[in-house]
Amino acid sequence: MTSTAAPATLTTMYARRDALLCPTPWEQLTDAQGRPYFLWDVDMSLEAFVEGLRSPDPTVRAYLLGKLMRQAKPDDVFHFVSLDTLRAEWDAVQPYLGNRRAFWTWLLDAWARVDREAAASGGGSDETTSRHEDPI
Repeated sequence: MTSTAAPATLTTMYARRDALLCPTPWEQLTDAQGRPYFLWDVDMSLEAFVEGLRSPDPTVRAYLLGKLMRQAKPDDVFHFVSLDTLRAEWDAVQPYLGNRRAFWTWLLDAWARVDREAAASGGGSDETTSRHEDPI
C-alpha cells in the first residue's frame, strides 16, 4: 500500500508561513509590459490585478485569488494576500483552483493543525498563527 502523505520534511517546511522557501523578488514578478508572470493568459497589469483583489465584488476577488493560487508559485501568493484572507475566501476560491486545490487544501489544513496544536499546548502565536493585514 502506498502512502499519499507528504514527506515529513515537506510538512515541516510548510508548517510555518515564514518557512516558505523562495518568493520571487517584487521587481521580478512582471514582464517589460508590467504583466505578472502568473497572468500569462490574460493582458492585465500588476496594478489592475491588485485592484481586482481589492474589488468589492466577491466573485471578482475569488476569481483573481484562484488564478493567483493556481498559476503563481505558492510562495508568491503571500506577496498579495494574508493567510487570514486565504482562509476567509476559501469557500469562494475553491472552484477556481483546478488541479491545485489538493495542494492548497493540504497546506491550509497543515497550518490549521499547527494552530490547534499551539493553542492546545498553550503556546504563543507564531508566524503561521498570527493575524496579518494583506500585504498589498
